[in-house]
Amino acid sequence: MPHLEITDLSAAYEADAKVLKDVNMTVDKGEIVSLIGPSGSGKSTLLRVLMGLLRPVGGQVVLDGDAIDYTSKSSLRHVRDRCAIVFQQYNLFQNMNVMRNVSIAPIKIKGWDKKTVEAEAADLLAKVGLADKHKAYPDELSGGQQQRVAIARALALKPEVLLLDEVTSALDPELVNEVLDAIRVLASEGMTMIIVSHEMAFVREVSSKVVMMDEGTVVEAGPPAQIFDAPKTRRAQEFVSKILRH
Repeated sequence: MPHLEITDLSAAYEADAKVLKDVNMTVDKGEIVSLIGPSGSGKSTLLRVLMGLLRPVGGQVVLDGDAIDYTSKSSLRHVRDRCAIVFQQYNLFQNMNVMRNVSIAPIKIKGWDKKTVEAEAADLLAKVGLADKHKAYPDELSGGQQQRVAIARALALKPEVLLLDEVTSALDPELVNEVLDAIRVLASEGMTMIIVSHEMAFVREVSSKVVMMDEGTVVEAGPPAQIFDAPKTRRAQEFVSKILRH
């Protein structure tokens, strides 16, 4: 049984304009699934729907055998207990230092023991290469460092599935690799991830499966070698030929 199973999922921002159209996808435990495709194809929207930030209008999401009811507060809380998302913008609390940014949700929202949470937060910060930044404030950090704090903050909630939405697209090019390196560490440890990214070399390197989307639907899915070297659909062939020329 897949860890996450998406069946005929549809969503709309307006009643007559679907942004997701019958999306089908599976994610196994420990798998890294990357979503690629042109801007506006529904990749980021899919992550928002999975987290309940946009309510689906059709289809089903099943997480570890449990169907998610996005109209139910308890079901929504259940999925947010098990999944965490990191956005393109870091959205750190500017009046809190790095340690406080990472530890506040587990302490205040989850009610976990402060000493334990802060010890785990220190380990997470070391994992993303920020062991010496506990006391720094966001405005003292580079964009890449802030994004790594955001990743540590998401991990502090101990999610089963980590969703990463264009986490490098707001960064200067020289800062991208430090964030990608942090994701590589998580991948090596078996974290289940769904990644939206335009970093195609990274997608090819780290992904177990690549899903190409266009116009709100899945065009093709398969191993990186299939999608990048021998795509089966004409639309995927067109997209890959364009991105590989640049």
